[in-house]
Amino acid sequence: MALLERVSTLVRANLNDLIDKAEEPEKMIKQVILDMQNQLLQVKTQVAIAIADQHLLEKKRKENDDKVAEWMRKAELSVDKKADDLARASLQRVESYRELSENFAQQVADQKAQVENLKSALRQLEQKLTEAQAKADVLIAQHRRSRAVGKASDARLAIGDGSKAAAFDRMKRKVARSEAVTQAKSEIAGDNIDDRLAALEKEDRIEQLLAELKGKRGA
Repeated sequence: MALLERVSTLVRANLNDLIDKAEEPEKMIKQVILDMQNQLLQVKTQVAIAIADQHLLEKKRKENDDKVAEWMRKAELSVDKKADDLARASLQRVESYRELSENFAQQVADQKAQVENLKSALRQLEQKLTEAQAKADVLIAQHRRSRAVGKASDARLAIGDGSKAAAFDRMKRKVARSEAVTQAKSEIAGDNIDDRLAALEKEDRIEQLLAELKGKRGA
């Protein structure tokens, strides 16, 4: 039946392989557990129905066994009473109910086998579900660690990339040169101001000396 095929597929599923192949492992394993829970509920329902059907078939078989015994007593009574026609009719009923009883007995046997198959599938699925629930957190944690390690490795590779390191060095030298040029310009600008101030002071000194000389000479 289709239900047992789905259960068999879930039981055979390798959780580790499923996670390795899944694009979103966390979502995938949660979905697998949900599927197992849904199938488990369906199997439990089918087991209950199958057991109920088995009890019904056993009841029908017993009813026909009772009918066989009842009509056999009637056939014996008819023989005792020398009523061969009634004995024959009773024996015909005996055979009819016996055939029905044998058919129900076969159905009961088939139904018992079906019940056992369902019970076995139920046990296997319960075990697989317990395994999946126990592994879920561990497998998800392993996946997260693996993803984190991968990102860290990518970062280290990016840092160790020679072209990026060379570009960084070039930028560093460019910044250093720019700072040196700016400092030199500042120094040059500072020198110009000092020179101009010195020239003004020198002119004032000369004018002062000239005035003093004129005073001494009475000019």
